[in-house]
Amino acid sequence: MGMTIAEKIIAAAAGVDSVKPGDIHTVNLDRLMSNDGTTHLTVDMYNNKLKHPRIADHKKLVFIVDHNVPADNPKTAASQKKMRDFARENQIDFWEGKGVCHQIMMEHYVCSGELIFGADSHTCTYGALGAFGTGVGCTDFLYGMVTGTSWVLVPETVKFNLIGRLPEGVYPRDLMLTIIGEIGANGCNYQVMEFTGEGAKTLSINDRMVLCNLAVEAGAKTGIFEADEAAVSYLRERGREPKAVYTSDPDAVYAREYTFDLSKIQPVVARPDFVDDVVPAGEVCGVKIDEAFLGSCNNGRIDELRVGAAVLKGKKVADSVRFLVVPASLDVYRQALKEGLIDIFMEAGAIVMNPNCSVCWGSCQGVIGENEVLISTGTRNFKGRAGHPSSKVYLGSAATVAASAIAGEIAVAR
Repeated sequence: MGMTIAEKIIAAAAGVDSVKPGDIHTVNLDRLMSNDGTTHLTVDMYNNKLKHPRIADHKKLVFIVDHNVPADNPKTAASQKKMRDFARENQIDFWEGKGVCHQIMMEHYVCSGELIFGADSHTCTYGALGAFGTGVGCTDFLYGMVTGTSWVLVPETVKFNLIGRLPEGVYPRDLMLTIIGEIGANGCNYQVMEFTGEGAKTLSINDRMVLCNLAVEAGAKTGIFEADEAAVSYLRERGREPKAVYTSDPDAVYAREYTFDLSKIQPVVARPDFVDDVVPAGEVCGVKIDEAFLGSCNNGRIDELRVGAAVLKGKKVADSVRFLVVPASLDVYRQALKEGLIDIFMEAGAIVMNPNCSVCWGSCQGVIGENEVLISTGTRNFKGRAGHPSSKVYLGSAATVAASAIAGEIAVAR
């Protein structure tokens, strides 16, 4: 029996010839990433719960401060200092103020064929390069940190055959929200979403990151693409090589298969308070907004900033709206400066922030108040995600968010 890409990565990490869904294997981890959301808890367990604390391989570890940057209160400052000190003491790669963890990992670490655990649910982003990335809690992270290994229950794989090409003015975010809207927020629970087909090859690495990043919002263990020429080129431009390049076998077994015609995708919006309550953007046009957000590990890269700036150029943000623009990394910020995008945003009245999770995280910058409405390129829109429990979060593309910031209400970019 053949294997899928995900199954081949797990088999290699387990040191066995083959695996099948339902098997449980001990695996060697290629990398582990943790951010300031939970690292202080991991450090406390390491220092206080282990009889013989040790780190298996500090070169595999990456710590990234991105959720509250800069620290917003003394408690946050203390937890980040604990993380900072631990990284220094144990020679762990440490990033602070440089961007969102998944963007940094993609820019500087992830290689095709790797098995990566991250203490953050959107670690599935790494599938854009043909790696198996998945989120874990801080206890599992601690075990991986001290042993270099973990266990994996081999998930089933669901095939998403993409055909056609996205029309002008329609974006990968519209595509992935459409997919989630069709299959549901529990549509791929503990399964792999494998994106394939000729349509998949039309998507850039940035586009693929958008799809893989949101796979967890359909309940998936991870999302993944084949590491094709585009992925290998992305790595080599950054001085890296694939660990391995895998393709799914012709006789690989899939739990289900779906086909999506990219040419038929249209701008959509996910309504509060569920990521799978997805409707054509036109159905919610006219909803008044208080805040707009362009950023996050899903939609804060240079492609999205270019789209937002193109919509905003020569126009003004509505007086009633706070529009926060947050590049996903320092590299993205510098590129946006070089291209003049930051000037466009600031001249239009947007607030440009330092690279971090910002509004998407909902506990520091841009928190929204009672009954306020946010249109966001963030990852989630459940009740209270971005502030007060009575507030509402709509999810849309960079173009929809920018158009809405100008109109003062949800609008579709023309």
